Amino acid sequence: MIKVAIVQYRLLHYRLQLFELLRSRLNSAGVELQLIHGQASMTERSRNDEGKLAWAIPVRNLFLRLNGKDLVWQPLPAAASDAALVVVMQENRLLSNYWLQLRRALGGPRMAFWGHGRNYQSTAPSGLRESWKTWWLRRVDWWFAYTDGSRRYVVRHGFPDDRITTLNNAIDGSGFERDLLSITPEDVERAAADLGIDAGSQVAIYCGSIYAEKRIGVLLESADLLRQQLPDFHLLVVGEGPQSGLMKTAAVTRPWLHMLGPRKGRDKALFYKLAQVMLNPGLVGLHVVDAFVAQTPLVTQMSALHSPEYDYLVDGKNGRAVADDSAQAYADAVARIFVTPGELAAMRAQCAADAKNYTLENMAANFADGIVACLVRDGLLKQQSEAHA
Repeated sequence: MIKVAIVQYRLLHYRLQLFELLRSRLNSAGVELQLIHGQASMTERSRNDEGKLAWAIPVRNLFLRLNGKDLVWQPLPAAASDAALVVVMQENRLLSNYWLQLRRALGGPRMAFWGHGRNYQSTAPSGLRESWKTWWLRRVDWWFAYTDGSRRYVVRHGFPDDRITTLNNAIDGSGFERDLLSITPEDVERAAADLGIDAGSQVAIYCGSIYAEKRIGVLLESADLLRQQLPDFHLLVVGEGPQSGLMKTAAVTRPWLHMLGPRKGRDKALFYKLAQVMLNPGLVGLHVVDAFVAQTPLVTQMSALHSPEYDYLVDGKNGRAVADDSAQAYADAVARIFVTPGELAAMRAQCAADAKNYTLENMAANFADGIVACLVRDGLLKQQSEAHA
């Protein structure tokens, strides 16, 4: 059976189910998946976000701290020496990638990038780091792009479109959906009463880490404006982060601002069920998928330094991307959704439809299809195999 190696410098817990699904699909196509992973650096261990898979192959990373960045050398184990294709993350700091690219140029195994194409949070998109990343992005055989936006960027910088697979990066929304379905109307009424929220109130939720790139200042200012426009407005804040103190201080004088801390599972689902809209003026990432699953249209500001998953948000369809950076414009956009039931209902319906598109199962299928297409193109598989189980 032909081997394909996917290299992760650390194995994140939210990727475990993806790799299980991908392994099964590739096995059905006559391809053996080898998952190789290292471990977190000293600066990352406090995140406690790594997972384990019994069949994965661990290796020992070497780290070099330079100018506040962890440079990583990740060895490729002997077990992967005969892999026909090696898939690596596209990151400048992964020094071992350059060795693999040199090996490829000298007749070694095919190589593919899995990534964004660019650093979406870069404040210097024309700077040296991004130019370096762009130069290297063409030195592989295949691309696994997070989203269509990533794909367009890679094509624009000279990589052939017919050798790119769009993964539509996702998380496991099925568990969250089950938690949402388990919440009864009585659960919602009881939680609302506990928080002092009357029936018929306009309730929004913020869920995620609380830090500067999320534009917490805009969130607070627009929430104040919404409370002036809508006397029954409440904001639920689920999460923790460096700027939590700012919000907790504000909540002391705002009984309608509910600081709920980190919540998981059914607790998290309960507060989503209380809300009609999701507020996030700053950076939008994978949590947009949660917004779709919960049918709480997300409202953001267009100019924020968004992650690739921002591509999933279609302004006026499944949420809003406000062009004006002012808190007033943001508050007005949110208020319009609350006071226009037809618009909210249409957005909720579109969220439900899009939740079915951006799933872990679909991401695994796209990944498997792309790997098979790469192998078939280069004559490593004799004929197109069906990658779906």
